[in-house]
Amino acid sequence: MQRVNINLNKPLTISRRMTLPAIPHSWMVIAVLGAIMLLWASAFTGVTVALQAYTPIQLAFARYMVASTVLLLYAIITRMPVPRLRDVPGIFFTGALGFGLYNVALNAGQQTVSPGIASFIASSEVGVMALMAAVFLGERLSRWGWIGIIVSFAGVAMISFAGDMGLELSGGVLLVMVSTLSTSAFSIMQKPYLRRYSATQYTTYAIWGGTLSLLPFASGTLGAVHAAPLDATLSLIYLGVLPGALAYVGWSYVLSHMDAARAGSYLTIIPVMALFIAWLWLGDVPTMTSLIGGSIVLAGVLLVNR
Repeated sequence: MQRVNINLNKPLTISRRMTLPAIPHSWMVIAVLGAIMLLWASAFTGVTVALQAYTPIQLAFARYMVASTVLLLYAIITRMPVPRLRDVPGIFFTGALGFGLYNVALNAGQQTVSPGIASFIASSEVGVMALMAAVFLGERLSRWGWIGIIVSFAGVAMISFAGDMGLELSGGVLLVMVSTLSTSAFSIMQKPYLRRYSATQYTTYAIWGGTLSLLPFASGTLGAVHAAPLDATLSLIYLGVLPGALAYVGWSYVLSHMDAARAGSYLTIIPVMALFIAWLWLGDVPTMTSLIGGSIVLAGVLLVNR
């Protein structure tokens, strides 16, 4: 029988003649990204299900109360340190932007926009992040990147005016676009904090900030929970624990190991996943005009990646 030596800090070795290489760190980042994309793709359909019983603000608050509770338990178990006092206002602001405003705007938009189309609009985040990264972080944006941003926004505009009764401006699409702008800004603004805090620490603080920012507007949430059907509440809990808490911790981890523009480029797969999940879960089939507009958005995103 061969002797097996296992050292967590070295590649796995079987005797002295066979060595299994350790998983490269970059592959770990990609694996986390894949899980994040799947969870965030499912969130669009989860929001639609939960909105059957909750208002946009109630859903946002209850979702992140669940996420905050999960992360609070984790913080107690791991004895997570409190943030520096001078960082608290900034963390609260980014949390209010990336979790409070983002979720309220997305929930309100999805009252009239299907999960699949909402995911197409959200995919323009890649272009918005690239633009913000160029302006605020000094990351390079090529000529193709600028063209891609314009094409992406043209696709969003096409979806915005694709009404059932002809050419009409969709307020729901505009609200989803507001949520896209807010989460893009959140992804850029968290970068400095990730130099002082781990991904888990920063995400925990920011989610608490986002939840507190929603507290003054969350009246009636407890009553809504008592009156809601089981599937809506289960969807809310799922949104809080997986796409809410765990996925954002993973996203902060990814951004701490990869530049913002490159990390955002991987999010282009989410709309395809979201369309498939919405079809399986709700039987949702988007209109041809919306699909064309979504394809234009993705074409712009690919140009940004180029």
